Amino acid sequence: MLLDSASLYFRAYFGVPDSVRAPDGTPVNAVRGLLDFIARLVHDHRPDDLVACMDADWRPHWRVELIPSYKAHRVAEEVPEGSDVEEVPDTLSPQVPVIEDVLDALGIARIGVPGYEADDVIGTLSGLSGGPVDIVTGDRDLFQLVDDARGVRVLYPVKGVGTLQAVDEAWLRTKYGVDGPGYADLALLRGDPSDGLPGVPGIGEKTAAKLLAEFGDLAGIMTALGNPMAKISPALRKRLEEARDYIAVAPKVVHVASDVPLPDHDPALPRTPRDPVAVEELAARWGLGGALQRLLTTLQG
Repeated sequence: MLLDSASLYFRAYFGVPDSVRAPDGTPVNAVRGLLDFIARLVHDHRPDDLVACMDADWRPHWRVELIPSYKAHRVAEEVPEGSDVEEVPDTLSPQVPVIEDVLDALGIARIGVPGYEADDVIGTLSGLSGGPVDIVTGDRDLFQLVDDARGVRVLYPVKGVGTLQAVDEAWLRTKYGVDGPGYADLALLRGDPSDGLPGVPGIGEKTAAKLLAEFGDLAGIMTALGNPMAKISPALRKRLEEARDYIAVAPKVVHVASDVPLPDHDPALPRTPRDPVAVEELAARWGLGGALQRLLTTLQG
């Protein structure tokens, strides 16, 4: 089981009241919510391995160089020689180090790699796995990794993590008319305002799905542009021709990386905490006793 950690702790932050606080009054709603999410996921799905994948760089420069608008609307502060600062609620940012400390004390593997997003870590880990993989995320970008043959599916939260949509190839075909790799091409053509991905002007989701159904994939669509007999309307031809520069670079931005240099890690789901003393100290410091005890009980089960 691979967790898109930021996606989940953002959901926890907005789903748990900020009246949930540590003894000193510091909000810990995202921390508590994420711990309860993990407990529910482990209880319901019993994974053998669990990795919390992190955004070491939420807006990698190599993506921004290709498409400057990539996540630009979420930049709070530009850092010329480093990672730009993401616009995050004031009371969420201080909770992220607490989340990291708690995961480390529990012994839950946590991986973030400089220069890469959590999506890229997930893409690399899912490619290396020899068994079924559940990716837990509220980010549709990761639908591109769905692969029935390798047992890779996405568990997409509909309401908390108690109600999850299991996204497999059949679901994708019913919903979008594409398979996993086809979803990346569809997103590229359609665009995604939440990521600052412009897409091809005038091509929405339905038109993108029709083009992919007709020509197979993005490469097939672009090859068809060179064939005057291909079934592409003059208006669509014009839009695609005008977007050639974008289409040339967008795949590298949209496709998650599969070759991230991962650090050594032990993905095995811990049955007992790696550092029991640290767990007790964190529970007392941040008022996490109930949530941590629920998770520890679930891990031991």
